[in-house]
Amino acid sequence: MKRNLALLILLVILAFAFSLIAGKAWVPPLAWFSPDPRFAIIIELRLPRAILGLSIGAVLGLSGAVLQGYLRNPLADPAVVGVSSSAALGAVAAIVLGIAGNPLALFACAMAAAAGSMTLLAALTWRSPSPVQFILAGTVLASLAGALTAFLISIAPNPYAVAEVIDWLMGALTDRSLDDVRTALPFMAVGAGLLFLTGPSLDALTLGEEAARSLGIRLGRLQALVVLGTGLTIGASVAVTGVVGFVGLVVPHLLRPFFGHRPSSLLLPSALGGAALVLTADSLCRLAPGAGEVRLGVAMALLGAPFFLMLLLKGRAAWS
Repeated sequence: MKRNLALLILLVILAFAFSLIAGKAWVPPLAWFSPDPRFAIIIELRLPRAILGLSIGAVLGLSGAVLQGYLRNPLADPAVVGVSSSAALGAVAAIVLGIAGNPLALFACAMAAAAGSMTLLAALTWRSPSPVQFILAGTVLASLAGALTAFLISIAPNPYAVAEVIDWLMGALTDRSLDDVRTALPFMAVGAGLLFLTGPSLDALTLGEEAARSLGIRLGRLQALVVLGTGLTIGASVAVTGVVGFVGLVVPHLLRPFFGHRPSSLLLPSALGGAALVLTADSLCRLAPGAGEVRLGVAMALLGAPFFLMLLLKGRAAWS
């Protein structure tokens, strides 16, 4: 397992370096240590984007692993169950109401909406053993958040803001700066710290609620950690880059054969795997043919939707 973890760390380092190098204008490593004018591209554009890609991928992978352990459902993912859509709703509400000029207000609205949706989802599906009911609850939550977001966009008085919101909802790391990094990173770091604290409790929860209580696990504390951690991580990531889905669904499933099914043993690998996936996907988005680039949220949806369908078909016999 330590060898697999070391390989994951190496993969993240390589993906981070590739993110600094790759793009419409390639910047080789030799240019990093010389008075090459292309070095400005690294500092002004690539470095903030790579840091955000690393951070957002890490918290998305981590939150997916935590949600799957907490809800005891292999299909849990912030985007699939509507947490990301709810965070987007909070951010769009801040934009439409005209309070998004203060970045902290935008982040606060997104994080509050994400935490509220996570609380509602946990309340609806906590005692349900059926993945089908879980998927239905998440679908309803995502649909409601999407409908309210569309309603806010339709009544927005500024057409330029509408175009900006629609572009932002597709999810991208384009034109992000170090100011965005400084604003988002503290929230994601605190949220990730809270989620890492859930490991031992998630292990006990696999034995059932009563067994977890008998082992001294306080389920109320666990729920508070999951709700606050998810709210901070997903809310901050959506506020800074829009909706990027399916990372938390794909990564834990890919890593379980190598790190086991115990929830606590999957948290750090999922964070590393999510970082590597988002960094690589964002680099490939920049390399798409044409003057523009494919949106990261669109690329992850094209990757994640077939994976989600495969999981549904694979588990259909077991759920029926």
